[in-house]
Amino acid sequence: MNELGEIRPSQLIYTFGVGSLIDLPNMSALVMGLDDWDTRYCSDIQEDRLISAIQKRLGSQMSRLYLPPTKLDGADNDPAAPAIGVPVAPFPRWMRCSLCDTLATVQSGVFKLVQDSYRPDRTEYVHGGCLKSKGGKPPAVMSVRFLLACREGHLTDFPWLKFVHKGNVPCKPATLTLREYGASGDASDIVVKCHSCDAERRMADAFDSDPNTWFICPGHHPHLRLIEPQGCSERAKAILLGSSNSWFPTALSALSIPRAADKLGKLVEEQWGELEDLDTIDEVHLISKKLKKFQSLIPLFSEFKETDIWDAIQAKRKGNGKQETPAEDLKLPEWQMFSAPDSAAESRDFKLRRVAPPKGFERLFEDTVLVERIREVRALLGFTRIESNADFEEATMLKDGRLTPLRRESPTWLPASEVRGEGIFLRIREKELTDWAGKPELLRLQKEFLDSHKAWRKLRKLEPFDENFPGIRFVLLHSLAHALMRQIVLDCGYTAASVRERLYSRQPGEAGGSMAGILLYTAAPDSEGTLGGLVELGDPLTLGRHLQQALESLRLCASDPLCAEHRPDTTGRGIHGACCHACQFAPETSCERGNRYLDRSVLVKTFSGGSTCFFD
Repeated sequence: MNELGEIRPSQLIYTFGVGSLIDLPNMSALVMGLDDWDTRYCSDIQEDRLISAIQKRLGSQMSRLYLPPTKLDGADNDPAAPAIGVPVAPFPRWMRCSLCDTLATVQSGVFKLVQDSYRPDRTEYVHGGCLKSKGGKPPAVMSVRFLLACREGHLTDFPWLKFVHKGNVPCKPATLTLREYGASGDASDIVVKCHSCDAERRMADAFDSDPNTWFICPGHHPHLRLIEPQGCSERAKAILLGSSNSWFPTALSALSIPRAADKLGKLVEEQWGELEDLDTIDEVHLISKKLKKFQSLIPLFSEFKETDIWDAIQAKRKGNGKQETPAEDLKLPEWQMFSAPDSAAESRDFKLRRVAPPKGFERLFEDTVLVERIREVRALLGFTRIESNADFEEATMLKDGRLTPLRRESPTWLPASEVRGEGIFLRIREKELTDWAGKPELLRLQKEFLDSHKAWRKLRKLEPFDENFPGIRFVLLHSLAHALMRQIVLDCGYTAASVRERLYSRQPGEAGGSMAGILLYTAAPDSEGTLGGLVELGDPLTLGRHLQQALESLRLCASDPLCAEHRPDTTGRGIHGACCHACQFAPETSCERGNRYLDRSVLVKTFSGGSTCFFD
């Protein structure tokens, strides 16, 4: 195995996870499945609530979350150091000579792999037999830009031989070239040609909008080295290398909230990864000696008796004797903590402080909670291609849609990431929200969103079509979160992609009771997540000023009147009202629902008027 490049650990969850394509300096590569990962160099992540929720979908055998492997210190200067990292393989397997345009697979022997142990970024394929080469260094070879993918998550090489011969029996042997005749890079200017029979075809023919003309999908999962034995019923669509629809992650996250209120219980929770395998009090005796030996790591355990430590471990296993919330309901325990911050337990990863509501908005908001410390763990469950079937921020939604597996067998562990930072939690008064949502104008708008929601699910074959509709209160909370995020990043010192939303929306009659709150928190996996600027903005006077400015900026949009007049449509392509990139949309890493269920008209009066606004 050879090192080819570097990415950040969090990118393996959001951007370059299992099954995705990575654009390396001289080639494209596919991130392989979990069967090929070496977990000896992966660090364990403890988050019991998240593991329990995932087990509801993937099975009880899934018991671990691991950080992606990272190479050892000093490995860059040691050629004998073990190859530590995420396994990848060249994909697509068809490549093109940059000089003579010869098109062939990496297995054909036409191209040769040249490696550099000290400069992995220089690893490349070259065409040693290029007829246009004038000696010296052979020309470099590039990955072709065209692939096939289907909605079932399959990915395969473009069928060059069948395509150029229009389905007829290909020439044997066939010598192919792929040439670009224009400067635009448009598919109509790219021609593939077989020099054995002079057959040629423009690549524009591969992108016909009629699904009936799409290619037959062979059911290939290259990240698993697997071809579905029963084939695939879906049609495969031609896509471009690096296109955004080639990989959509399906992830689930949870906040680390302390369950134990006493000091020993908190320590047991924090060190559960070391304590969970202890079966008897005699083993606790051995561990207690170890803890005394390493007092610089865990100094507080020396204060407690071994019997007390054992009792705390047993209480942790039994859930502290309390009635547990359903495992798939991740947000209810978090909401309960944020709703009663004065009595909430603290830990090294969780600390709350209640302050007054934003100045000038006391009638609408119950309170503000400053989240001085917070930890989020996010696990990658699978992925989709062509279309994102849903954004599973609620574990109860995991039964919906397609999910391409990360492993050939049922996974026993999943890759995950953790971030630490700070945040602001705002809770809206339930009576004000209920009165507003019951207005006839809001009921009509909610019906429009419901119809759009049904169309979106119908297009993706997610039945029943009306399930998981969040309602108009979610549209309000979501739109408010985006408006406030866009405003506070101007002052808090964080980038827009470093602040994330977490929405708590539930109707009064739903399980667990009503919820109406938004959490804005830092989502950066490095030191940028703990600058302190976000909590500083939670001061009632400062937050009130920012909220007022955020609402004023929504009254007019640079895209008005088109933006203001947009209504939720029934084409199934999007679920939003008056909003666009100029006024409401947020980066993908910041939004729970992929910029859906947004409408600035529920916040303030817009260019098109209306009487659905909550703040006017």
